[in-house]
Amino acid sequence: MTTLRWGFRLEYATLAWNVVGIAVLVVAALAARSVALAGFGLDSLIEIGASVVVIWELSGTGAHRQRRALRLIGTAFGLLGLYLLGQSTIVLVTGFHPRPSPAGIAWTAATVVVMLALAAGKRAVGRALRNPVLLTEARVTVVDGLLAGAVLLGLLLNAGPGWWWADPLAGYVLVGYAVREFVFTIRDL
Repeated sequence: MTTLRWGFRLEYATLAWNVVGIAVLVVAALAARSVALAGFGLDSLIEIGASVVVIWELSGTGAHRQRRALRLIGTAFGLLGLYLLGQSTIVLVTGFHPRPSPAGIAWTAATVVVMLALAAGKRAVGRALRNPVLLTEARVTVVDGLLAGAVLLGLLLNAGPGWWWADPLAGYVLVGYAVREFVFTIRDL
């Protein structure tokens, strides 16, 4: 199998995981009224968009196409950061208490493992192809796995000792990540 085909397969696997993830996260976020799960669901939506952009970019060539793909990915992260900043602040200021979420805990734990494995594959293929868009998306996928870990920690702290504020704090971790990726992606254009 060619290296390019591996790139496509890794992106399709990421797409499939995140499509299922959005459904799981929407149900879990609504049931628990969790800003962290809602934010992570939006991150999954951005991952879907990023994978579609990478598939589009892998289907063609050219520096213009790569810059446009990176700009689209960066813009999506900027919008995610703005949403999460507002939502996490509202939750903290109002003192809203999310409920425990066993489904959210299970999904985010599995997502940590899956995203880190996909990221390693994307990084290897991106290097072999010398493709900056795939390498950028590999970084996004690594951070997605780390974010799943941060959300998981917030969910566990809410479910265990009842630290309700851990949920919106996990939302702030996502804000930091979104801003970082926005700046990193846009800066390289």
